[in-house]
Amino acid sequence: MVSPLFVIVFSCVVLVWFRTSREPGRDGTVPRNRISPKLASAAVLLFTLLLASGAMASEAELKIPDLTTVSFLGMTGHSLLVWGLLVCFLGMVFGFVQYTQIRNLPVHQAMREISELIWETCKTYLITQGKFLAILWAFIASIMVVYFGFLLHYATTQVVIIIVFSIIGILGSYGVAWFGIRINTYANSRTAFASLQGKPFPTMAIPLKSGMSVGMMLVSVELVMMLFILLYVPGAYSGPCFIGFAIGESLGAAALRIAGGIFTKIADIGSDLMKIVFKIKEDDVRNPGVIADCTGDNAGDSVGPTADGFETYGVTGVALIAFIVLAVPDMIVQVQLLVWIFVMRIGMIVTSALSYYVNGAIARAKYGEAAKFNFEHPLTSLVWLTSLISIGMTFVLSYLLVPELSGDGTLWWKLSAIITCGTIAGALIPELVKIFTSTNSGHVREVLTASREGGASLNILSGFVAGNFSAYWLGMAIIFLMAIGYSVSTMGLASIMAAPAIFSFGLIAFGFLGMGPVTIAVDSYGPVTDNAQSVYELSTIETLPNISENIKKEFGFTPDFENAKMYLEENDGAGNTFKATAKPVLIGTAVVGATTLIFSIIQVLTRMFGGPAVSAGLSILNPVFLLGLITGGTTIYWFTGASMQAVTTGAYRAVEFIKANINLDEGAEKASVTDSKRVVEICTQYAQKGMWNIFLAVFFSTLAFACVNHYFFIGYLISIAVFGLFQAIFMANAGGAWDNAKKLVETELNMKGTDLHDATVVGDTVGDPFKDTSSVAMNPIIKFTTLFGLLAVELAIELPVATSRIAAAAFFAVAVVFVWRSFYSMRIKTGGAEDEQLPADPEKARG
Repeated sequence: MVSPLFVIVFSCVVLVWFRTSREPGRDGTVPRNRISPKLASAAVLLFTLLLASGAMASEAELKIPDLTTVSFLGMTGHSLLVWGLLVCFLGMVFGFVQYTQIRNLPVHQAMREISELIWETCKTYLITQGKFLAILWAFIASIMVVYFGFLLHYATTQVVIIIVFSIIGILGSYGVAWFGIRINTYANSRTAFASLQGKPFPTMAIPLKSGMSVGMMLVSVELVMMLFILLYVPGAYSGPCFIGFAIGESLGAAALRIAGGIFTKIADIGSDLMKIVFKIKEDDVRNPGVIADCTGDNAGDSVGPTADGFETYGVTGVALIAFIVLAVPDMIVQVQLLVWIFVMRIGMIVTSALSYYVNGAIARAKYGEAAKFNFEHPLTSLVWLTSLISIGMTFVLSYLLVPELSGDGTLWWKLSAIITCGTIAGALIPELVKIFTSTNSGHVREVLTASREGGASLNILSGFVAGNFSAYWLGMAIIFLMAIGYSVSTMGLASIMAAPAIFSFGLIAFGFLGMGPVTIAVDSYGPVTDNAQSVYELSTIETLPNISENIKKEFGFTPDFENAKMYLEENDGAGNTFKATAKPVLIGTAVVGATTLIFSIIQVLTRMFGGPAVSAGLSILNPVFLLGLITGGTTIYWFTGASMQAVTTGAYRAVEFIKANINLDEGAEKASVTDSKRVVEICTQYAQKGMWNIFLAVFFSTLAFACVNHYFFIGYLISIAVFGLFQAIFMANAGGAWDNAKKLVETELNMKGTDLHDATVVGDTVGDPFKDTSSVAMNPIIKFTTLFGLLAVELAIELPVATSRIAAAAFFAVAVVFVWRSFYSMRIKTGGAEDEQLPADPEKARG
């Protein structure tokens, strides 16, 4: 049997390969195709028709039961979820009201102009990404029409519904990313201006309000889309609609997350290195790389995580729906669990809003008039308050909705306990991360101490220590909580479902995301605080004529410039810490979810080949399985290198351009907008080029290894998840330690421009791609590999052995081409005519 998802994705990827395998020139131009796109499309479409003609519609057989057959709290499940839909709309209203309030906050014209320039460059980046997503969707839609309309003979209405939800999935990821970047570019200038009032509290409150707006909008929009499918799409169509929705989400998240991570670190490194080369200050207005850096903060730390979060919430929900429908035989219990799951997801909107307002009142009472406080404290209290309220809500709602399942009156609290393991992880993991990344942590101060006498060398080594220790402690925490969840699942869940361990891991992943809006809020806090500091410097507000008098006259207060800079820098340190805390939560969710899908594959194999054969196949004594375990590690380490190579080459080009065009002559005021936009173009070019090499190599590797052998592939997936988990945690927290060690030098020690500062800047530039490129992209890589691998192994099992081996060799050959390209086509090329026009000597750039 050939999976329709495999057919769609494979065909799409082949077309993309034809369209994107051309080398962009160093001037940004692209040579013409050697193969006509129309011919390529026709060939791929023909291949699709031939391959799909014998396909069975296994993915389309997912049918949602009638939700009106069971009553909850005096109303049907359908009616209860309709009320839940209203709650989701109120969550969207909450997000929009926060957006409006931030937009209307007072801001000086000089700061507004900078934030609008940042927004314009961000918008250009988003439009560029959106055009590619549109092309990709158009091809996928054509394949869906052929498959569902001509091969499965669905009615036109059914096909249109499926296509519409694929659009909705992409627009969901893309739309919430757009919303997030827009509100952040309002919040950055408002935060910068609020710092002038002489109190630190507003510089914390505004970024958090912005983050809550993004978080509430993201979760609410995702739930509205899924509830609409569940409630109003006929049960026979719902399976394909969920599939189309998931494909759209995944495409959007992968493109925006991987490309954004590369973009942001090209810009960041290019800008930061100028501090060492020219001994200029942070965010110097003469540096044309600063605007690109601000754009990158949003592309990598706002767009990417927002789209990734949207996809994570959606895919986790689809996975739980599929498991309930397929693994629970009793239709009544199916309805009970489906309604329960969705009410719990809706509940996170209420608990997050309640926690935000309660925490805000407490924080304002404690810190509203304080001249100094630790910016991390109100964020930490928000996370823990939300966690406790969410846990309480979990048990209350479970008791009210499912007091009995199939006659068992104890399962409600057991299911609640499993979810609680995930919710605790969502609060505990950030605390563990702070031990290694906070400006107050011993590990960060050790990095700083090592830098005093050992310079950049010992700085880097000490950061490696912090990252490695963090992988141990965070890994142990995740393992411990998963073990508790598994243990609870053995206490009677087998009476209502097959493979309860799978469901328990899915519920733990659900619990990880149980504080959804707050998790997104503290993650979105970082790019606003980072940009706010840049907006302050780029506005040159201190040098404007009669600025104090003008602010006093227009806004009613006398600006405190000295404390403002201190507040913004300290707040940026808190933002760095909480950006780091969200990364392990998302990667942990991906790994736990991957574990669930791997168990699903094992269950499929057990039904096909029997338990004893599968047990023998998954034994460590089986060399095929063992080889798979080893192979997964190779992919993770290649991916790490490939993503860093894209950053390295792009940063080289950015530095090359900046050094040639920066104007440091006496009297020079600001970098030109043209030069700033050119740096943004360089970042975009190398981000997209790197992303496609990586994306296609991962895709074809997955297909190749699935066709080798199913036991080999399970070993490969386990290895991907394990290696990816610890590699991501190590890199994210090492990067966070390096970043905040630099921040301590700039704030606590006030030693900018010294050798110590140079050493920490070097460490930070090493940590930049660690924490914001390679580590964060492990999440979509693991999810893509496991999700599409599940479909690929379905194909491989049904193929004749000889055909499967030939397919494996062909796919692997294509994968190796893109692995090769990810380094050799991305290498730094020097010595050309263009190089001669770009002076590398800083003295030449000086004038």
